[in-house]
Amino acid sequence: MDCPVQASFPMGKTRNNQWCCLGQRRRRQHPCTKRESNEQEPTPNMASSSCSCRCKIPPIIPVFVFFLLVSSSFRPVRSSETGDLHARNQTFRPGDELQSLEIIRERLVKINKPAVKTIQSPDGDIIDCVLLHHQPAFDHPRLKGQKPLDPPERPGPGGVNTNEMGAEDFQAWSMSGETCPEGTIPIRRTREADMLRASSVRRFGRKRPRRRVRRDSTSNGHEHAVGYVSGDQYYGAKASINVWTPRVSNQYEFSLSQMWVISGSFGDDLNTIEAGWQVSPELYGDSYPRFFTYWTTDAYQATGCYNLLCSGFVQTNNRIAIGAAISPTSSYRGGQFDITLLIWKDPKHGHWWLEFGSGTLVGYWPSFLFTRLRDHASMVQFGGEIVNSRAGGFHTSTQMGSGHFAGEGFGKASYFRNMQVVDWDNNLIPLPNLKVLADHPNCYDIQGGINRVWGNYFYYGGPGRNVKCP
Repeated sequence: MDCPVQASFPMGKTRNNQWCCLGQRRRRQHPCTKRESNEQEPTPNMASSSCSCRCKIPPIIPVFVFFLLVSSSFRPVRSSETGDLHARNQTFRPGDELQSLEIIRERLVKINKPAVKTIQSPDGDIIDCVLLHHQPAFDHPRLKGQKPLDPPERPGPGGVNTNEMGAEDFQAWSMSGETCPEGTIPIRRTREADMLRASSVRRFGRKRPRRRVRRDSTSNGHEHAVGYVSGDQYYGAKASINVWTPRVSNQYEFSLSQMWVISGSFGDDLNTIEAGWQVSPELYGDSYPRFFTYWTTDAYQATGCYNLLCSGFVQTNNRIAIGAAISPTSSYRGGQFDITLLIWKDPKHGHWWLEFGSGTLVGYWPSFLFTRLRDHASMVQFGGEIVNSRAGGFHTSTQMGSGHFAGEGFGKASYFRNMQVVDWDNNLIPLPNLKVLADHPNCYDIQGGINRVWGNYFYYGGPGRNVKCP
């Protein structure tokens, strides 16, 4: 190791403690006592009230171990399948097309609730301000006629404090200057074109089911670079996730960075709660990184959905639109931006709450939705995932994270920092025995570490197809 990695990257200060903005303003030498003489010294940029670190973070050899990875998102579509879909579309009879459009419109009526106000986002999204008690969650039989719950007891002691951008500043739609009134929530409107892109109207907004969630997830075209903890009882997780705009090669692939809170075997009883950001052309019709959530109680078969596309997650916040684009994003050798997310189980009522930044509650997943997660989680996972459809017989060039390998470090590689879990006593604690794993390290890799400012952290990602990843 070149030198201790204490206080490597002091965080910049911005308002409302909810977004980390790392750009360049001033420089301060890091108190390292040893460094390699012929090595170029990294200089992380800090967007506001920041410094540059002249100490190289020592390379950490990833610990490659056997563990259970979560199956995720849409089934990769081979190039031949794309042609088949196209052929089927070309042979649709007028009656079939009409019936399909009728089904889509019926589904849109169910998803899109009456709005008291509509906001046009600069990125093309339409945001509907919907009354709290009219949101999709209250279509659920066990929620009909109820009201959203009061805020729960937040986990303590809170861990490392960082100064971040406010919740109202992290999404593109808020740049219009418009907001949703109190007593309403912002919901990204689903349009006919969104559903027409889906391979199945019936399963729109859901991940593809599996007969069995594979332990080796790469067989289904999903590739990961993740850190995880397992073997204990977990009541939540927290992390700051660096946000980029990775290139996604085709409509049938995606790139995401997220947290998974997991319980159950990796069979039909798999329960997950998920949150992070994703680039998914199929789901959203563009290449913007978007804030998303997901849940399932049966390994993605019949339960759960993305965002608010089914009844389940109860949103309580009127400034954050789940599924909306995140802005700004990080740039190579430039400003770095991350979002801080906390998922935890309310000790009093048992519901799983989602918090953005330092104290902005987004909403909750009612405990009755779950079977194995009704009590606690048995694994927490952090990291990146892509789909590799191998179009043309080659590995995809879809990027993970920043599209650069972990060894490039701050300002170039994507990161997770200040990762914590919630214990049985509702306290945030450092990760015990964090392990890291990359399915295909020549395509996407991961390197972990720990210091006094970033706590448990790792860099991860990669470009996909390259000389060593054909």
